[in-house]
Amino acid sequence: MKIKDESSVSVVLSGIGGYGLMYLSAMLDHPDGSRFRLAAVADPFPERCNRLDDIHSRSIPVFRSLDDFFQKERAELAILSSPIQWHSRQACLGLEMGSHVLCEKPLAATVQDAGRIIRSRKESGRQVAVGYQWSFSRSILALKKDILSGEFGKPIRLKTFHLWPRDDKYYRRNDWAGRKRDASGDWILDSPANNAFAHELHNMFFLLGGRIDRSALPVEVTAELYRAHPIENFDTCVCRARTADSTEILFLVSHATERKIGPWFHFEFDRAVIRLDETHPQITASFPDGSVRLYGHPDNDPQEKKLWDFLDSIRTGEPVACGPEAASAQVLCVNAMQESMPEITVFPDLMIRSRRGPDNRWVSVEGLEKALIGCFERSAMPNEIGLPWSVRANRVDLTPYDFFPREDHP
Repeated sequence: MKIKDESSVSVVLSGIGGYGLMYLSAMLDHPDGSRFRLAAVADPFPERCNRLDDIHSRSIPVFRSLDDFFQKERAELAILSSPIQWHSRQACLGLEMGSHVLCEKPLAATVQDAGRIIRSRKESGRQVAVGYQWSFSRSILALKKDILSGEFGKPIRLKTFHLWPRDDKYYRRNDWAGRKRDASGDWILDSPANNAFAHELHNMFFLLGGRIDRSALPVEVTAELYRAHPIENFDTCVCRARTADSTEILFLVSHATERKIGPWFHFEFDRAVIRLDETHPQITASFPDGSVRLYGHPDNDPQEKKLWDFLDSIRTGEPVACGPEAASAQVLCVNAMQESMPEITVFPDLMIRSRRGPDNRWVSVEGLEKALIGCFERSAMPNEIGLPWSVRANRVDLTPYDFFPREDHP
């Protein structure tokens, strides 16, 4: 359903703390408010938002939940910057109430919840976008168009590496960080692969999609999952996935190292290699004849570009670059990762280092940075090269796979 060009789009924002503050500030500070109208915000703890006074000064209604809002009001666009376990229910609610939906990543915690969103979207006639900002960036979209055109030939291996130390405040910032389920038993599966680095995991599948608005799907996944922080789920993982055309996907990330490094990626095709790393500060495609093609850095575009692009899409009715079908590959891969190693392996106590700041504590694993760099360079998993702390993971076949966990399929 298109919206008349001359009318402003009414927006409700669910979640105004954390990442939701980006959306809030983008709308409050936008110099031209003719394209949209912030009709309301919803958050169970609005007092935690440092722009609450701005909200009140503009007479924007504040609701304690999205349900409360829809009991009284309607909006043409619902932006969801809420906890992972709420994404599916809130997205379906928004669609049922006649809203287009912009949902922050990941799309959902489980493949069955992702499927519910897709079915609800089809029934509603509205659009859904998923907030992977790289998928809205000009550099990634230009790169994907060249991949689709066959410029680089057949994909062989795509691998991504990112280390980002997190302190204990990161895991204390809410009641679901680092957890598999919430207190109600709903799946969260919060982890580096499903939160901080979900962008990089999604990006590899997205770039291999057969259409600009689709992603390739994994057909098998093997993942070694580890933790050093005192959490339920993992803070470090090395994952290998394969797509239906046998392209290898490698994903190596951690929150338990001393230094922040990355993101790096190396994408190998039979006619080019595409890099972003310490020696290639922008996406660089290198060809056998020595020529190169530069695409810029995917972070050059502001994060809020996805919002402005989606507003354009719902005005024109044109498909959005990253919708739920494109975002489902990451959900499927994360579910398979958890099935590959259901019991998270804890790093040996002798390897764990701790340092304290004024009001926080940092946990790292001695030698982990070097080990993961070695795995990245060799395109190998820790257990394959015999690292003493490593544990062999199970290979998960995803043909078919439509319910997490598989053993609980009704």
